[in-house]
Amino acid sequence: MMKNVLCLLFMSFFFINCNSQEDVKSVSTQELKELLSKEKIQLMDVRTPAEINEGTIETAIFANYFDADFKEKASDKLDKSKPVYLYCRSGKRSVKASKILKENGYEVYNVLGGYNKWKQEN
Repeated sequence: MMKNVLCLLFMSFFFINCNSQEDVKSVSTQELKELLSKEKIQLMDVRTPAEINEGTIETAIFANYFDADFKEKASDKLDKSKPVYLYCRSGKRSVKASKILKENGYEVYNVLGGYNKWKQEN
């Protein structure tokens, strides 16, 4: 009996953790390219200024994730009534940024692979 309870607790913990990682929706760089060709979307680059100097995706707006006031800077530039697509260099920072914006009421999508993937394909 105790063994079954422990197993059930372990499985519950596992599924709760899996769900928290899936909280952020994502799009591929191919899907992003298609979206950009069809409509004007809110695309935010959360890389550092030095990284941005190496190239950007046209129409992107910028807010450095490492700035202490990232949330405020991003909120000043975004329309909360529209979805936001976020990217960084490889996709890890933009997941973290996506979670911050999602907690503040934004509908967010992380661009998988980030600018590195975009640059390889375009």
